Amino acid sequence: MLSMKELPANNFKPHKGEIFMKEICFAGGCFWGVEKYMSMLSGVKKTQTGYANGTIENPTYEQVCKEDTGYAEVVKVHYDPEQISLTFLLERFFEVIDPTSVNEQGEDVGEQYRTGIYYVDTEDEAVVKGALILLGESLDKPVAVEVKKLECYYPAEEYHQEYLDKNPTGYCHINLEMFAKASQAVDEVTANRSAEQKELKKELNAIQYEVTQNGATEAPFQNEYFDNFKAGIYVDITTGEPLFVSTDKFESGCGWPSFSKPISQKLVKELEDLSYGRERVEIRTKESDIHLGHVFDDGPEELGGVRYCINSAALRFVEKEDMTEEGYAHLLPLVK
Repeated sequence: MLSMKELPANNFKPHKGEIFMKEICFAGGCFWGVEKYMSMLSGVKKTQTGYANGTIENPTYEQVCKEDTGYAEVVKVHYDPEQISLTFLLERFFEVIDPTSVNEQGEDVGEQYRTGIYYVDTEDEAVVKGALILLGESLDKPVAVEVKKLECYYPAEEYHQEYLDKNPTGYCHINLEMFAKASQAVDEVTANRSAEQKELKKELNAIQYEVTQNGATEAPFQNEYFDNFKAGIYVDITTGEPLFVSTDKFESGCGWPSFSKPISQKLVKELEDLSYGRERVEIRTKESDIHLGHVFDDGPEELGGVRYCINSAALRFVEKEDMTEEGYAHLLPLVK
């Protein structure tokens, strides 16, 4: 059994010939239902109920329920990122919890039943926090989902593992219709990925890949260019195609890079986005078809009234003094 101090960054390593899997922990009330729900998603390879981020070693179910241990009932999810993305997992998780409820889900009440997302890979933090920001914008009450690194974890007792498979009539706070929905859910974006897109995994870091290929949103105020106002251009992180100019960048207070317009409307395309219970307009590149962000009609009137809210992870910044060397000299007149 791993002690709290011995938990490695990723303790699920593939054997020779085995696909690489990622892991993350979800807390959303009684772990019986969450485990069953997550196990039904295509691309999830293994689930395990357990206890996360408490203060004692080797906790028992009784201690977690009756003593002040600080643990949350969680489900550790091992998934194949080639079949299901973290963004898709988060969206499915949000469908079966009340993200505004504090220490309560359904009939489950207590600190151990709090909602939380505990990441193993540090780079996943930005994706999780970005998703929660978007979720919160569609809610009337504050989001109460804890987001922390998985600092310690212990598997729950054997009788808690796959509990609803062993006890089909057992208690569950998740609507039965959601299990049927989970069994049919397919991450089509990931499933239909081209060979070229898969190759990008070798070139991009985790947040860049999740944003550009899976439509994730990075955390506000925790990204590379939100407060960058140097002179230069912003190019497609995957192709180098120039997209935005610093001249058109402005401080919007939203925590992401904001532009009044792209270099040319021919470079981007707009798509309807109904995720997270909102109606938004997604912006993607025409050439590489990567996700950039969204466009809103709340920009400064003197700049046209439009705000292109773009993820830093989809961009690379080229400073004005480097533009000639990198082949962008023809765009220098645009940089004021």
